[in-house]
Amino acid sequence: MDDPNQGFQAPPPPTAIVEPERKRPANLLWAGVALVVLGIIVCVGGIVGFIPGGIGTGLALAALGILFFALSFTSLPSVPDPPPPMSTVGRLTGIFFEPTAVFRNLRAHPRWLAAILIMGCLNAAYVGAFYQRLTPERIVDFTFEKIKDSPIKPPEDRMALARQQALDAANLPLARVGNAIKTIVGVFFGVAIIGGLYLLGVLAFGGRMHFWQAYSVAAYATFPVALIHKVISFILLYVKSPDDIHPLINQETLVTDNLGILFKSAEHPVLFVMASSIGILSFYRLWLTAKGLHEGGYKVSSSAGWGVAITLWALGLLLGMAAAAIFPSFLS
Repeated sequence: MDDPNQGFQAPPPPTAIVEPERKRPANLLWAGVALVVLGIIVCVGGIVGFIPGGIGTGLALAALGILFFALSFTSLPSVPDPPPPMSTVGRLTGIFFEPTAVFRNLRAHPRWLAAILIMGCLNAAYVGAFYQRLTPERIVDFTFEKIKDSPIKPPEDRMALARQQALDAANLPLARVGNAIKTIVGVFFGVAIIGGLYLLGVLAFGGRMHFWQAYSVAAYATFPVALIHKVISFILLYVKSPDDIHPLINQETLVTDNLGILFKSAEHPVLFVMASSIGILSFYRLWLTAKGLHEGGYKVSSSAGWGVAITLWALGLLLGMAAAAIFPSFLS
């Protein structure tokens, strides 16, 4: 009698499915460590009086280093069959002419450093030119006059000390460099916060997105509008008379492409803020944000992209209106 099992071969044991190891951002860890060390050195220089304003600058550099250090442990997204990465120049120029292609490429290859650095340097250069054009004395005096009229007026002796420190920071060369560095650092943190809000918003609307995808979308959705604002503002800064430039409101931009021209900020601060959010560049950024979230995430519908963009725009508008209602004197 033949063996019934003769010629039978048992199937091979199942092999475990091993997911490919996700890569982490290259050199971000060491950049974070270097910034923390540099920040400590600058901070010590400020404490001993060798670097004017070094304490604030050093803390800003150390904070950016801690941010980089923390983000270095966040793995990069894994996208099947990724396209070849765009060049830096291709992304920076393509975001104006073919944003869909740029955001789709950022989905697999999230990049953000060049866009953020350019925005930060432009902001720092514009603020420096703004102070030179209007003079630090006028800006500082105007600011502290408005602080006196605000609900959080500090004691006179502290205000006098703070005013002198602000003048020193605006006049001393090393302090100016420190202010520029803090401005650039602020852009990095601003984009990180916006990217985090984008990520939370996408998840709330039922989509899927990686943090680095949200971070790169936040950078490149902001970049075109920031570049247009700053280039036009630089031109207007030297075309307009300094007497026609507001020492506080116009520190961000001199572009008036919105309905804010219908209201006087001193008479209707809340309406001015609300109307200022309705303009060509505002809607351009809103569209870029919705497009970027839709094309830059794993699975984000067009309606979810628009939902997140409009929701965050509305929340920002409400915060701005609340600030204008509480501190109306700063807009007068």
